Amino acid sequence: MQVSGETIYVSLYVQGRGTLRKELTKHLRRRHPVRQAKTRLPSRQGRIPDMILISQRPPEVEDRAVPGHWEGDLLLGNPTNAIGTLVERSTRFVMLFKLPSGMNPESVRQGLTQKIQTLPEFIRRSLTWDQGLEMRQHKLFTIDTGVTIYFCDPHSPWQRGTNENTNGLLRQYFPRNKSVARYTQAELDFVAAQMNGRPRETLGWQTPAERLDQLLRESLAAGVALTP
Repeated sequence: MQVSGETIYVSLYVQGRGTLRKELTKHLRRRHPVRQAKTRLPSRQGRIPDMILISQRPPEVEDRAVPGHWEGDLLLGNPTNAIGTLVERSTRFVMLFKLPSGMNPESVRQGLTQKIQTLPEFIRRSLTWDQGLEMRQHKLFTIDTGVTIYFCDPHSPWQRGTNENTNGLLRQYFPRNKSVARYTQAELDFVAAQMNGRPRETLGWQTPAERLDQLLRESLAAGVALTP
């Protein structure tokens, strides 16, 4: 027979009364007067409505064979400000965008919409994001842009690993705990251009900018409209 630690603690707290309860509490490591279970049901308060989870994402996104599928996140400067980051999964092309008025959902939607609409339609198919509350207006974003957002599972940043890796590289330009509010969109575009000019082994030592340009030329030759 095996007895879990949780069962032992529950037994102690249920059976202990009065003076016995106080005596037991003195000998517990954290001396909590009531049992605090390790596992709790997740609260639904503040959840993002009508999420489409990553499990429903088309297989073409996973194998990177089709361009136009993006991953995104907010790169925090200090706890009160951030910039938006986007990276395309097949080319590793990076775009950065300024938040018009802070990290609230409306500001994130506006900044993201404005940035994503600078792309030709064929290169903006989907976006994968975590379950941060800044994306509460994701349905309006999809209506405005036609881009579907897929949400990662909770506490699973590896599900948008391309973006996580990119954010790590961006720390060269935007150190942790330093304000990013002062940067203009032009300055963010300059940093993105620096990132997109780095040759990548995973791209056969092409740069993300070269790979995206190749896609644009191939699409133009195939008669695909490139206007946003």
